[in-house]
Amino acid sequence: MSVKIRKVGTSNVLTVPNDIKAKSKKYDVFSGRNGAIIYLPVGENPFTNADFLSRHQFNGDQTGFIQDGSISK
Repeated sequence: MSVKIRKVGTSNVLTVPNDIKAKSKKYDVFSGRNGAIIYLPVGENPFTNADFLSRHQFNGDQTGFIQDGSISK
């Protein structure tokens, strides 16, 4: 399936075909290799989420971390 870029005001627009179901209302857009245009759904940044941070905050327990080439116990 191919789509054409069209001009709307000062922007270029790519239409999303009906058979592609959008899972998000907002997307980040990137320019990829060989002229690819990549759209990725905008997700929540876990590092600005207080609940996530409280559940994943480092508590000082070094168990399981590699130290001096060996795994600590």
